[in-house]
Amino acid sequence: MCFNAAMINAVELFIGLRYLRAKRRTRFVSFITLISLLGVALGVAALIVILSVMNGFEGELRDRLLSMTAHGYVSEIDGTVGEWREIRDQVEAEAGVVAAAPLIEMEGMVRTGRSLNAVMVHGVDPVAEKAVSGKRVNFVAGNLDELAPDSRNIILGQYLALELGVKIDDGVTLLIPRPDGNGSLEPKLERFIVRGVFQAGVQDHDASLALVHVADAARLMSLGDRVSQIRFLTDDVMAAPAVSASLQEHLGSNFSTSDWTIENESYFRAIRLEKMMMSLLLSLIIGVAAFNIVASLVMVVTDKTNDIAILRTLGMGPANVVRIFFIQGAVIGWLGVFVGVVLGVLLATFVPTIVPLLESAFGFQVMPGDVYYVSAIPSILEAEDVGVIALAAFVLTSLATLYPARRAANVDPAIALRYE
Repeated sequence: MCFNAAMINAVELFIGLRYLRAKRRTRFVSFITLISLLGVALGVAALIVILSVMNGFEGELRDRLLSMTAHGYVSEIDGTVGEWREIRDQVEAEAGVVAAAPLIEMEGMVRTGRSLNAVMVHGVDPVAEKAVSGKRVNFVAGNLDELAPDSRNIILGQYLALELGVKIDDGVTLLIPRPDGNGSLEPKLERFIVRGVFQAGVQDHDASLALVHVADAARLMSLGDRVSQIRFLTDDVMAAPAVSASLQEHLGSNFSTSDWTIENESYFRAIRLEKMMMSLLLSLIIGVAAFNIVASLVMVVTDKTNDIAILRTLGMGPANVVRIFFIQGAVIGWLGVFVGVVLGVLLATFVPTIVPLLESAFGFQVMPGDVYYVSAIPSILEAEDVGVIALAAFVLTSLATLYPARRAANVDPAIALRYE
């Protein structure tokens, strides 16, 4: 049997819409129809809101991860960069790169009189570092200007400082293992003065990261005029992979490049997996609503058997009957999708405003600031998500009408009217 929605005529449209109106003895059928419509709307709205909130958390995580890191990295194959000023200039000349800065990474221990903690030490150039990262870092005390060559000043993450129990102007001892030239490591101890405390909003940074001047780091590691890598900032964070690939091509095989999507791949893979699972689970709401559409249309077909038989005796073909019930089911499903899209877009847009109002009204906080780094629920509404959800719901609700419509088309007029 051939079905073509584009061939719907005025008579089929009139009858299909007429069947949406309930008579006294079909109130239950109308109630099921309303539940189906609301189910589709609820499922679509929930999907839009949840995906928008997860997009918001993904963006917040990306911003926080990049608050103390850059968009991309360049290093030589041996893990360091010699003549780094020349390489930095080449990196800054690359299209799409806004700024570049040297970095020395060191792993070690930091000790006070009462505590010993593992630490990741970044040797940075304060002037260049301001241009590359740190734009969203909240300095609880001090700032990058406290770091000067051979000053032996250090800036600690907020939670690292709390663990160590230190305040501004307190002294700490860094223990850094460094190669001794014989293939083994020797410990290097040096005392630093705490000149600042920062809060980046990421556990890995706030609890284990410390900043010193690049000259102090080079002295500790006996690197001379070498650094670990050159970090760069792009004008578009999403273009960092392409810029990194272009730099790899221009700098040659003696260098290796990377970008933030590779360095933080596990975080974003976990978010993508969560989004996929949430989408599948919430899609069940739309699926249940689609089954309700099937059930309500089957009941309508049963109730309208005699009407269908009369229409068939008047010359209406099976394809015409299919289109009549397709219209009825499609109106239910598509109206539900439309309501869901409107409701979902409104809720997703105003989530940052709605949640504080609910928290104030009910006297609770969804994400307390003393527990979570993110105390407000972010939301980023993406047109692509809305389009995919709406299209999927359109297709699902349209398919739900086919079985009842074909069942109506198979009604035998002679049998249906035999006892009338």
